[in-house]
Amino acid sequence: MQHRDTQKKFNLPKEIKFCKRCTMSNQRPRISFNEEGICSACQFSDYKDSEIDWDERDRELRELCDKHRSKDGSYDVIVPSSGGKDSGFVAHKLKYEYGMHPLTVTWAPALWTNDGMRNYENHIVEGGLDNVMAKPSGKVHKLLTKLSFELQGDPFMPFIFGQYNQPLKMAVAHNVKLVMYGENSEVEYGGSMKHAYHPDVPIQDVEVMNMHGFTLDVMHEHGITESDLKIYRRPSHEDLERVGVTLHYMGHYTKWIPQENYYYCAEHNGFKPFYKRSEGTYSKYASIDDRLDGFHFLLMFIKFGIGRATSDSAHEVRDGHITREEAVGLVKRFDGEFPGDNYQTFLDYCGISEEFFWKVIDSWRSPHIWDKKDGEWVLKKAVWHEEALKEAAEPANKS
Repeated sequence: MQHRDTQKKFNLPKEIKFCKRCTMSNQRPRISFNEEGICSACQFSDYKDSEIDWDERDRELRELCDKHRSKDGSYDVIVPSSGGKDSGFVAHKLKYEYGMHPLTVTWAPALWTNDGMRNYENHIVEGGLDNVMAKPSGKVHKLLTKLSFELQGDPFMPFIFGQYNQPLKMAVAHNVKLVMYGENSEVEYGGSMKHAYHPDVPIQDVEVMNMHGFTLDVMHEHGITESDLKIYRRPSHEDLERVGVTLHYMGHYTKWIPQENYYYCAEHNGFKPFYKRSEGTYSKYASIDDRLDGFHFLLMFIKFGIGRATSDSAHEVRDGHITREEAVGLVKRFDGEFPGDNYQTFLDYCGISEEFFWKVIDSWRSPHIWDKKDGEWVLKKAVWHEEALKEAAEPANKS
């Protein structure tokens, strides 16, 4: 198995540093740190807390809705949604608080969990939301998942393409100009700040940020036809221009707090958490739709040394729900936890052996993140977090 130069591919700094306020490291692609050692996501959190007039942002959203609201009850906003807490929050708020007529669009998970399917159905029934679901060829999706696992180090890439592009197709099909996503994950979790201060984002930029330079065209080399890939593609530039489709983030107009979204959907959409803690993190309300989801976060951990618990805890530190010391403890306990519950399911779905699985996993380990000692891979992060705890004794003050 060819070793992947993860550090070079994702342009990662060789010297690993942690934010002095949260648990995020500089290994997250496109993240930046200021001279005080504070990550861009924490800096943006400060901006949300001190600079934004949220009443004014609400007025902006109402003006946007007034501009697009249909007079005959036809669809006037597309909301990409699986029935999860975040997208459910967006769709329900737009319909019942802002008087819009949303069409929610679901790209079906490869393998639904029972809890995910239940929340999806509650989202439609109890939330009172119209929905269309797209489900690609199972045969093609399995092959794309295997190839993406090997070639990109992320088995979720086919899902990501469908998740982002299917709503655009529905916007064109229903002549809807407004597509409303949840949060701008780049600014909320750490990444490019290019669109941090704008309500909308160019469609092509969304694709660049979320696909990490990976294109579906490479799949032609592996026997997958253009016809097979059609359902994953976004509409033509001409069609998007003709309709005038624009992408907005709800997180621009309302302060984005994932835990509050959960409480909202539990009350209004019948959303219920997972029956147990999600592997790789400490919560029960995230990553519960797809049985393959844990392998996306496992590969994130392998490539960057940061997993789902890092992302979750870092945001909760910024939200003031937990301290940095508590967050570090959660990361040390849960980050990178192997998704054993669905391991055999993943192997069977991709049609691969355990030997092939571990060869791919190890091919994505970067030597600036991992050491091998006595035949075992050891994450250097264990030492970094001990140092981070010492630094936390005198935390950086919020400006």
